Amino acid sequence: MINVTIWNEFIQEQRKPEVAKVYPDGIHGAIAAGIRQDDFAIRTATFHEPEHGLTEEVLAATDVLIYWGHVDHAGFQDQVIERICKRVHEGMGLIVLHSGHHSKMFRKLMGTSCDLLWREADEKERLWVIDPSHPIVEGIGPYIDLPEEEMYGEHFDIPVPDELIFVSWFAGGEVFRSGCTYRRGQGKIFYFRPGHESYPTYHNKEIHRVIANAVKWTAPVQRQRTFYGHHEALEPIGK
Repeated sequence: MINVTIWNEFIQEQRKPEVAKVYPDGIHGAIAAGIRQDDFAIRTATFHEPEHGLTEEVLAATDVLIYWGHVDHAGFQDQVIERICKRVHEGMGLIVLHSGHHSKMFRKLMGTSCDLLWREADEKERLWVIDPSHPIVEGIGPYIDLPEEEMYGEHFDIPVPDELIFVSWFAGGEVFRSGCTYRRGQGKIFYFRPGHESYPTYHNKEIHRVIANAVKWTAPVQRQRTFYGHHEALEPIGK
């Protein structure tokens, strides 16, 4: 069983009727419904809960954290950012979606600005699978077409990914590294680009499949925790 926490800011859905119409149960609700399966135990958390719903106890019981944020990155509590990053280094998986690229958490883990180009013009996005052998794209064809999405374009100010899984092309001509993996400490991270709040991207079955695959890939490897510090010799040291 993989314990999954889906975190969504859940601000836009309450402020904008057009967003609530697309996601009446919130983005977190749409993702939870879309990736639900027997080997996932799913809980959700949102911005306005105490400690943003990501208490020490919640994160300690989380194998994989899925994160969607947009309009109040600055308001996210720094102590919770530190808590998440610590858990990633200890082995918790992290999936950062769409505008989560500008969260304090993701920028801290990347060590860069994570800036990019953007445009809202209801344009087609085609996500090309760059690494068809990767477990994250199991069951996915050569590409995923999204009829309308927000454009993100290069240059995307991130470190060179450990693995590049998707590259997006947009009708306006831009391209974007839209599926990237990283390792930080014992934790695995997957950044996945699509998912602007005004489009029904998180109702798309192929997007569900990618996120569910990513949950399995980022889930921690069950092994003895790595020891750091002074260490006694394993063998006698002769003089």
